Formats: sequence, structure tokens, C-alpha cells
Amino acid sequence: MKLFAETRAGVAAAAILGLVLGLGLFALPAWPQTFPSRPIHLLVGFAPGGTGDILGRIIANQLGIELGQSVVVENRAGAGGTLAAHDVALAVPDGSMLEVGQTPEIAVNPYFMKDVGYDPLHDLQPIALAGVVPLALVVPANSPFSTVAQWAAALRAGQPLTFASAGVGTPGHIAGELLKLTLDDKLIHVPYKGAGPAMNDVAGGQVDFYFPGFPAAVPLTQGGKVKLLAVTSAKRSPIAPDVPTVAEGADLPNFDFTLWAGFFGPRGTPLDIATRLNAAINKIILEPEIKSRLQDNGAQVQAMSIDQFAAFVRAEIEKYRGIIAKADIRAE
Repeated sequence: MKLFAETRAGVAAAAILGLVLGLGLFALPAWPQTFPSRPIHLLVGFAPGGTGDILGRIIANQLGIELGQSVVVENRAGAGGTLAAHDVALAVPDGSMLEVGQTPEIAVNPYFMKDVGYDPLHDLQPIALAGVVPLALVVPANSPFSTVAQWAAALRAGQPLTFASAGVGTPGHIAGELLKLTLDDKLIHVPYKGAGPAMNDVAGGQVDFYFPGFPAAVPLTQGGKVKLLAVTSAKRSPIAPDVPTVAEGADLPNFDFTLWAGFFGPRGTPLDIATRLNAAINKIILEPEIKSRLQDNGAQVQAMSIDQFAAFVRAEIEKYRGIIAKADIRAE
């Protein structure tokens, strides 16, 4: 009888242990996994070699080291960057898919293109700013304008000048439209299919001025093919402190147009994940070697909290959306 009792007690204990272990196995998935538990995919909405691609890859390599997980950069070009932004907006909000969002697909294209499939303010979570690249005001080498003040005086006199852009809806185009609204309604927009053709025609004297990204303007300026009159950011660029801004040289205090890039995730990304990514990215961009590489590529570097970056994005959207509406800019 004693042996029977011991056996029955052992069976009961084993059953309880099995039940506990079984419940434990079922309960494990309910605990959140440590982020990141798998490779992070970082989408870039444009072809390799552009501003966002360069900045994104510089940061991504270090981000993988910082997080102890690989970060895979994927160029998903098309529709002015909106394909990548759309895919990230629809992704599972767990931090495994991010985007290097830029001025066009975040602040411009959704407000004049039809059916991009996402709303930047509601479908994307701002995480961190990567860098801000000013545009440059360039004119042909044989232009009568040698200073931004001379150029602005011609605009105020109503001269029928032409300005190039890399395409409808690009920051350079919208900068020109603001000039048309405020200074010279005789300005004529000449859109090109890309920055290269636009720059070539400015160098060739076919158009009167252009707002390319600052890094693209430097080689042609040094080669004497164009004249660099100013930068379009609100403040002078640290990498070219002697070059005035359009705002100061033309007495246009609100003139501020840049190509910026930042990290975004799907809306609903957990705050702890977004916070960890923000801290890691800010740490990376302030490391002297990385900061120097970013600046060598024309980027002004500034660490921002999630809230600061979100406010920056909202302000950019409001600025561009207002100009688009006033100028009645529409997709081709």
C-alpha cells in the first residue's frame, strides 16, 4: 500500500510538472522578443548614389554594429520615392522595416501626386534625422549675375528669366515657384528628367539658373562651368561658410529649401523600439569619423529627439503643401 501511494503521488507530481511546463511553453510567445531579433531592412526610395542612399548607407553600417544585427539597405526606386514609403507604411510595426525618407516622398509628392497610398503624417513614424543638404543657387559661367544680390534685383525688376529643375515637384522646382509667387511672375520653369540634364543645360547657358543639391554643384563650380551664388538653407553651410544664403543675400527671410533625409518606420512602431533606434542613430551621426563623412557628402548634421524630428517633418510638410496649393502645382 505504501508503494502504491508513493507511485500515485509520483504520477500526480509528474502530471503537475508536465502541466506547468506545458503552460510555460504556450506562454513564451506572449513575452516580447528582444529588439532586433532579425535583420532590419532599410528601404531607400531612389536609385543608388543619391543623397538619401549615401547618407543611409553610411549610417546603416554603423547601426548594424550598434544594434548587434545586420541592417540590409535596399533601393526600391520608383514614383518619386513613394513606392518605398508606401511599403514601409504598410509593414508590420516591429522595427524590422524602416525607410530613409527624404524631402520628396515625405513633404512634397503626397500633396500633388494622385493616390500615393499613404499619408506621411498618419502612416509613418518619424524616428531620427540623418542629415540636411542645402541646395545651391547656380548660374551659367557667362551669366551677368555674379552675386545673389544682383540676381535678386533682376527678379524684382520682373526680368523673364528661366529656371531649371530636376523634375516637377522637386524641392528646386518648388523653390522657383515661391520666387515666382513672391518676386517675379514672369519666371519660366524648365523641368528636366533628372539633375544631370538640368545641370548640363545650366552649364551650357540654356537656362538662367538652377537649384541643384550643393554637393553636385561644387565640381562644376571648381571647374569654372557654373557660378555658385548662394545656398538655399536658412543658415550658411558649415562646409562652405563663405557662401551666403539666398535668404540673407536676396532679403528673403523665409527662403529655406533643402534635401533632407531621416529614418522612418510604420505608424504604431512601439515607443521603446523607436527610442532605441533614435538613440543609436544620434550616437552614430555625432561620432567624429561618421560626422566627417556625412559632412564630406554635403550634409549638415544635427541630433534630434523623436518629438523634435516629428515637429521638423510637420513644418516641412506645411511649408511645401502651402506653396503647392498657392502655385497650383500638379503632377505631369
